[in-house]
Amino acid sequence: MSRVEKIEKAIEALPEEEFEELRKWFRESQGEKWDKEIETDSRERNPRFLVREAEDARRYRETEDL
Repeated sequence: MSRVEKIEKAIEALPEEEFEELRKWFRESQGEKWDKEIETDSRERNPRFLVREAEDARRYRETEDL
């Protein structure tokens, strides 16, 4: 069994409250990563990553209706 499969099994076994904590942590850590990418790319004047991020978010259904 791969590490990812072990992690998946562990996540599936979490109680709902702990699963929600994990989701919150993951969103926040991804947000911090994205902020760093924005900072780096804006210094390099390369906004293409924003398009990739939006496409990925839509593809993985991580967007919310306004």
